[in-house]
Amino acid sequence: MSLLAVFVLLGTGTMVNCEKHSLTYIYTAFSKPVNLPGLHEFTAMGLLDNRMIDYYDSEHQVKVPKEDWMEQHLEPEYWEKGTQSRKSKQQWFKVNIDILMKRMRQNNTDTHILQWMHGCEGETQPDGTMKFVRGMDMYNYDGSDFLSFDDNRQVWVAPIHAAEETKRKWDEVQVLKEYTKGYLEKECMEWMAKFRDFGKEQLLKASKPVVHVFTRKAKVETNIILTCLTTGFYPKEIILRIRRNNRILTKDDGVQTDGV
Repeated sequence: MSLLAVFVLLGTGTMVNCEKHSLTYIYTAFSKPVNLPGLHEFTAMGLLDNRMIDYYDSEHQVKVPKEDWMEQHLEPEYWEKGTQSRKSKQQWFKVNIDILMKRMRQNNTDTHILQWMHGCEGETQPDGTMKFVRGMDMYNYDGSDFLSFDDNRQVWVAPIHAAEETKRKWDEVQVLKEYTKGYLEKECMEWMAKFRDFGKEQLLKASKPVVHVFTRKAKVETNIILTCLTTGFYPKEIILRIRRNNRILTKDDGVQTDGV
């Protein structure tokens, strides 16, 4: 018996209407060095449509481009200012983790993590413009939601008691709330449109996936189990199907998937 596995890549075409895009920045800070490969006391990264476009960490302390088109279109001054901004954020996180640890009566023996994610999501219109959909500005402490900004009501939301003091202080600063709303709805959207224009050729080009198929014996001797691993594709909206004798196999045939 022969078994033919054919994987078909779908969904790599680019939609013009109602296509959603995002620009997000993620900052992660540890309360102390973790001394593990690839993990730094502080990291910051920018992501366009979930694809990393810039990066900074506390070891090298330089904001660098992660896409060639970012380096080609942005002046050295942009990266210099970005580096100074990241250094300031690194210090801010160090101070505020210490404040949170004292407020929550935590000791220095354990490692604690403070994260901040902010950005915007937009939707392309028939005329090519980008319409604001939503903004994101949220903090996470030790894996739990800590504080987030309600863009519509212009207030900070504290899901836990330890965040209520910060909420009260930040709600009293009208300039901070207006700046946050303005950044999410306007400045972030402008940068997203600019970045997408810079990298449009590469962003529109789908990357072919690398497909690996592994076999192992099943409990029933006449059966065989196939495991498929697919990596290296972009964008992420793809569908993989396995066919046998030109028929697409389904869950009824025993096909399982972990998703993308």
